[in-house]
Amino acid sequence: MPNFVVITEQGPRWAESLPIQRQEGWDSHATFMKALEVQGVVLLGGPLTSGSKNRALLILTAQDEAAARARLSEDPFVRSGVLKIVESYPWEVRYGRLP
Repeated sequence: MPNFVVITEQGPRWAESLPIQRQEGWDSHATFMKALEVQGVVLLGGPLTSGSKNRALLILTAQDEAAARARLSEDPFVRSGVLKIVESYPWEVRYGRLP
């Protein structure tokens, strides 16, 4: 199955004064992301640690780019506007191995 890189960043409901673990709905977001990992949909993911927009990078496997975006749009953080999907790209692994 193809791989995709997806970038998310803080959305309109992001509380500027709070870290991600204290944003409203964190527990639901964490549970959702863990389930995607267990299902083999999210292969790698985590925050990008520089910049001012609280971005994260995810490597997913899906039938196509629309399916990858659709799956992430179910994330409680995305549905509520705490995060938004800003970019996605098909990605081919040429060096190294994914887990």
